[in-house]
Amino acid sequence: MRSIKSVYRIGQGPSSSHSVGPFRAAKRCRERFPQADHFEVTLFGSLAHTGEGHGTGKAIRRLLPECGLHYDFETTDLPHPNTMLFEAFREGEKIGQLRIFSIGGGSIRIEGDPPEDAETYPQKNFGEMLYDCYLENVSLTDFIWRAEGEDGRTYLTKIWAAMQESVERGLQAEGILPGGLNLPRRAKSLLEKRCYNEPPDVTMNRKIAAYAYAVSEENACENVVVTAPTCGSCGVLPSLLYYMQHDKGFPEEEIVDALAVGGLIGNVIRTNASISGAECGCQAEIGSASSMAAGALAALYKLSAPQIEYAAESAMEHSLGLTCDPVHGLVQIPCIERNAVGAMRAMTAVNLSRFLYATRKISFDEVVATMYQTGKDLHEKYRETSHGGLAMLYKN
Repeated sequence: MRSIKSVYRIGQGPSSSHSVGPFRAAKRCRERFPQADHFEVTLFGSLAHTGEGHGTGKAIRRLLPECGLHYDFETTDLPHPNTMLFEAFREGEKIGQLRIFSIGGGSIRIEGDPPEDAETYPQKNFGEMLYDCYLENVSLTDFIWRAEGEDGRTYLTKIWAAMQESVERGLQAEGILPGGLNLPRRAKSLLEKRCYNEPPDVTMNRKIAAYAYAVSEENACENVVVTAPTCGSCGVLPSLLYYMQHDKGFPEEEIVDALAVGGLIGNVIRTNASISGAECGCQAEIGSASSMAAGALAALYKLSAPQIEYAAESAMEHSLGLTCDPVHGLVQIPCIERNAVGAMRAMTAVNLSRFLYATRKISFDEVVATMYQTGKDLHEKYRETSHGGLAMLYKN
């Protein structure tokens, strides 16, 4: 299993698999063929169907400004729904090509190449990790830092700073989101709209929702966000941790510890299933983000490893079957609101885990395997193609 650092990537929205991944793919292609004077790029599958709304072409052309860009809507027998073909030319003659897959969270895989990152964890799943923690009598947090080292803490501290910046920028911004839906930014007004005699729990939920909207709206505007584990789900985890630090006073060191636990959960999901909406629907994005946030929050509250597992499992279990059907191919409806709902689901999962963890029947690894199978069973139109669900029925 790779380092948790690869779960959190700083990049420009609106989509980790449709903009961050293709940008990194274009960079690899440029590095692989420095002598090329022209490139032709073909997008397949989900990248073809929603690439226009997700800014895929724009991301690629930031590095390959003069490339020819083609959308293949017909080919279906693909190794991955997010497949790209980069062809390099010099003086009109083809000198090479790369087939690259954007596998979620900004990660890419080049056909025929070894994986991008070296293995950091010998364990294959969450159960093996918990077992080793038990044998060695260490906490989950200590287990992570022993593997990641001081470099990992430095990296996650930088990641947390970027997450906070995205919340704060989003809370200040107003106006209409780009893309043609005429959807207004709502984070600032949500934060400022206080009901008369508002109960404390309503205030908490409103603030967390505002923080989630803030990050998601920054993502929709193609500004800098952190994948957690994707751009489309980038508001869930930061919203909860921002509230815990800025409204509840938890110290930054403990926030970074919680971020590490969330990253480990995302890492397990990515390794044994998928965090790609094009591969497994929104359960792989918002579901994974909710699971990461639940685990992170449980760790922040110093709950036991079994309680952390219960929280992460519960958050994912109640996201199973969640479809990815972005209206107009944009990461706006239902994505922005879904980030706030995902944060609320994570909080509920943590509250349940305090009392019910000893009675659970489903392990985290089992629910991850279930999510992956469910995603594979979802019809293609519910996996980030904008062919079904809200994307088909919404009329503007």
